[in-house]
Amino acid sequence: MKFSLIAALVVVLALAQASESRFLTKREAPELEQLVKNLQDMSSTFSKIAEDLVEKLKTHELTGQAQTYLEDGKAQLQPLAEKVQEHLKPLADSMQGHLKPLTDTWQTHMDELWKQIVEHTKSLTSQ
Repeated sequence: MKFSLIAALVVVLALAQASESRFLTKREAPELEQLVKNLQDMSSTFSKIAEDLVEKLKTHELTGQAQTYLEDGKAQLQPLAEKVQEHLKPLADSMQGHLKPLTDTWQTHMDELWKQIVEHTKSLTSQ
């Protein structure tokens, strides 16, 4: 009999504990759900920040690569530009030598034409 009383008491205590556990779990469930939601939000935020950082690093890396490429290209083209300039200088001097007499002659003709226009204009206005 004592054994059955003790067994019954243990069963009642076990049921009470289980009932209280379920009650606490139900009462704490919204808090637990909120905590889980907050952790998931934080996880997604950290993931987004990590992705943004990776993209920025890639962009910075590409910018650095482009800068290096441009500097290399400039270094390769600089000697070529100097050679072209060396070859064009005599050509430009030669052309200037050939064109100078032509431009001087043209200027002389234009001056004469201007004088004739001025004389005709004066003669027309004096009549």
